[in-house]
Amino acid sequence: MSENRFISDAINASAETAGDRVKLADMVAEAATGAPGATTATDGPSDASILNFALNLEYLEAEFYLRGATGQGLPEDMVGGIGTPGQVYGGRQVDFRSPLIKNIAREIAMDERAHVAFLRGALGDAAVARPRISLDHSFTAAATAAGLIKPGETFDAYANDRNFLFAAFLFEDVGVTAFKGAAPLISNKTYLDAAAGLLATEAYHAGIVRATLFSEGLVDESVFDVVHKISAVRNAVSGPADDDQGIGTRDVANLIPTDEYGRAFGRSAAEILNIVYLDPQAGTSGGFYPDGLNGDIVHGTGPIAG
Repeated sequence: MSENRFISDAINASAETAGDRVKLADMVAEAATGAPGATTATDGPSDASILNFALNLEYLEAEFYLRGATGQGLPEDMVGGIGTPGQVYGGRQVDFRSPLIKNIAREIAMDERAHVAFLRGALGDAAVARPRISLDHSFTAAATAAGLIKPGETFDAYANDRNFLFAAFLFEDVGVTAFKGAAPLISNKTYLDAAAGLLATEAYHAGIVRATLFSEGLVDESVFDVVHKISAVRNAVSGPADDDQGIGTRDVANLIPTDEYGRAFGRSAAEILNIVYLDPQAGTSGGFYPDGLNGDIVHGTGPIAG
């Protein structure tokens, strides 16, 4: 289904009368162009700003998976827009040994490409450009912080199946918690419906990656330790909350990270940025985004420049 068709169907489904549909269509147009009417909450970011924040994250996931699965990133007609465009450094096709992991990587890659296409279509001329993305030094920094490698060594996320899964684990739970955290801030029902769909897809991805890593751990118990260390780094940089979770142990699985009520938890934009910037005091750039994100939501919990 095309992005325009999706939006049209969502408008019709979420409005009770023809008049409601006209009003909602106007809201979608305003949000897509960044017009003043796009924000209904006076103390929060506009829906367009939230979708652009999500688009920045989807650029990262799409580039990571596409390069690993196909050897090619996003095409040039899917990376332009508002802000400072950037290149992608690192990443290449993985020589997968496992048919299972190869198929997982390819399917998720196609989903993430579709997410980028959808968000760009929904935002129209208001869509931000792909920022500069690091898929090389950033993984080494994360692996060093987690104690997976020694200072001066290099972690190659594309070297083999397992390294690719470890890198995917770093991203996938972040995507789920980002959409969960953003949902209460979205005022437009059309966009909220879209965010719910994207959240569900990211949750499927995270569950598949977690379950696959658990299976790997049954063969090699060191996998559980590595995943725990990656989770600990995310927990340490995201903020004060102690909520990140690994996949458990051989005897007690934790494939679905939830709270005591069985609910997925969310993170604020600042907490998400701390993780992708790989620094609890990052401010506006670092890690996977050496020059920061494009759009209005760019600040982690570190000092704000300017």
